[in-house]
Amino acid sequence: MKKTFQLSELDCAMCASRIETAVRGVEGVTDAAVHFVTQKLMLEADDDIFDEVLARVRKTVARTERGCAVL
Repeated sequence: MKKTFQLSELDCAMCASRIETAVRGVEGVTDAAVHFVTQKLMLEADDDIFDEVLARVRKTVARTERGCAVL
């Protein structure tokens, strides 16, 4: 399953790059991309574990960039 999420408080392109790298390292993520200009995260994971993966991704984003959140 592939879904796109809005990111809040994404301040710079370097922050977007750090988030993308961190999210790609989350267990269960098969693909991820962060677009700074649109402030969006594209996340791909298997359908049967997508909600679990999304929860891990939300925690990872919050740890990687304080104040940034996946909406």
